Amino acid sequence: MSVPCVAVDRERGETVRSRLADADALDGDHEIAVDGDTIYIPVTGRDRVPADLADRIVERDAAARDRPTTPAEILGYEPSLERLGDIVIIDEDDDERARAVADAVMASHVPCETVLNRASPIEGELRVRRWDVLAGNGTETVHREYGHEFALDVAAVYFSPRLATERHRVVEQVDAGESAVDMFAGVGPYAVPMGARGADVVACDLNERAVEYLRENAERNGVTDRVTAVAGDVREITDSHADTADRLVMNLPHSADDFLDTAVALAGDDCAVHYYDIQHEDDPFGPGRRAIEAAAGDAYAVDVETERVVRSYAPHEYNVCLDVRLTRDGE
Repeated sequence: MSVPCVAVDRERGETVRSRLADADALDGDHEIAVDGDTIYIPVTGRDRVPADLADRIVERDAAARDRPTTPAEILGYEPSLERLGDIVIIDEDDDERARAVADAVMASHVPCETVLNRASPIEGELRVRRWDVLAGNGTETVHREYGHEFALDVAAVYFSPRLATERHRVVEQVDAGESAVDMFAGVGPYAVPMGARGADVVACDLNERAVEYLRENAERNGVTDRVTAVAGDVREITDSHADTADRLVMNLPHSADDFLDTAVALAGDDCAVHYYDIQHEDDPFGPGRRAIEAAAGDAYAVDVETERVVRSYAPHEYNVCLDVRLTRDGE
């Protein structure tokens, strides 16, 4: 059967396969094939393949893959699962059903060491939640995303694997030599890949455990010379880094507007701002745009370059991103 495949040099195969997996683009129903020096990796379609690999897509006959036992085959229904490193996360209110799902996950061929069930919503200033460990031991893992590794403890830090595509979209805009500030950096899923692209990044977070992981992750990914981790409120670096940023990441969607004055103070003469927000479907972008314009005042011209719905957040509410260009008047 002819299916779309990404064709790359054999030595790049694992790197590309990992990137495609992170982008949820792998076709698990067909076998990867090698022909001479080329490896052919089946994909689900063109829309999820990273842009720099789009010209490598070819049509090729691929053998059907023997599917391993899945949790759905064991349970008789499709459970909602989320992968984070070697942890599988579920969200079940019923304890008996939660344990049945965990048992099915562990009995299946899903690569997994631990199954966790959400035991609380995200809570507090540090945006963490409580977990029930249903199988395995502990809440620490190493997550791989677009060729980078992130060590983290889900009970101590905030991290969402669902935002991988959005993070990659932003990171691909970064140029070598930029000065960037990740204002709410967590364990570094923006800061580390920005550093890998050659940016000099100052990464701040209130959560001291997250900053410890951020420093570890900078080392894991070979960017310690590019990423400066700061434990504390980003407002504390305003004086030392005023007027320096070519790029700002503001991924604190419930309260990023409280930090717009700080963002304006950090911005250089020409600064890209990635501003995340949670708003009602009736006007998902307007409140953020107006808040940015008010904070910029007469100091900067504001150009909203992209308005993007990242995901549905709650009924009638969206998590959105505005990519904004701040240009100092007269530049």
